[in-house]
Amino acid sequence: MGTTKIDRSRVADTALRLLNEVGLDGLSLRAIAKELDVKAPALYWHFKDKQALLDEMATVMYRRMLADDLPGPAPDSWQDQLVAYNSALRRTLLRYRDGAKVYGGAQFTGTDHADGLETHLRTMLDAGFELRQAVRACTTAYAYTMGFVSEEQGVRPMPDEGRREGFDVGERAERLARYPLAAAAGPEIFGRFDERFEEGLRLIVAGIETRYGAR
Repeated sequence: MGTTKIDRSRVADTALRLLNEVGLDGLSLRAIAKELDVKAPALYWHFKDKQALLDEMATVMYRRMLADDLPGPAPDSWQDQLVAYNSALRRTLLRYRDGAKVYGGAQFTGTDHADGLETHLRTMLDAGFELRQAVRACTTAYAYTMGFVSEEQGVRPMPDEGRREGFDVGERAERLARYPLAAAAGPEIFGRFDERFEEGLRLIVAGIETRYGAR
C-alpha cells in the first residue's frame, strides 16, 4: 500500500464513484485513500482538506455536464438557455448520491463555467436585461434547482431507489386524516419530480419575463 501513483483527477473520480456507495457522510479521505490503495497523507499532496476535494468533485461534475448534457451550441433564447442549463444541472446532480450537497457552495477549481456564463449573460443583455437583472434571474433559477434537487434527494437519494423510510404517502395520508387537503397533497409533494421540476422552472421563467418585461 502507498505505491500507487495518483493525481487530482484520479482522486476526484474515485471520490465521486465512492460517493454513490457511501454518501457524503461516509466519504472520508481515509476511505478514498483505501480505495486508491494509498496512505491517507498522500492525498494531502493534492488537496489540503476535504472541502478542497469537494470543490474538485463539483468541478468534475460540471465538466461532465458540459460533455454529456450540454454538448452542442446554446439555444438562441435566454428562456431556453435558462431551462436547458438548469435541467442539465438537475440531471447531473441526480447521478450522484448527495450530489446537491457536494455541488452547493463549492468553488470551481477551473474556469470551465465562465464561457457558458458569459454567453448566457450576453444573450440576456441582448434581450434587454440589465446585468444586475440577468444575474438575479440566473441565480434565482439556480437556487430553485439546487433547492429542488436537495429536497428530491432527501426523499429519494438516487433515481433508481424508492423513497426513504418515512416518506410513504399512504402512511402520511393516514396520519393526516383530519386534514384532507394536506393528506391529498402527498403524492404531489413527494413524487412526480420530473413534472414538478419542469413546471416550476417554467414558472420562474414566466416570473422573470413579467418582473423585468424581457422577451
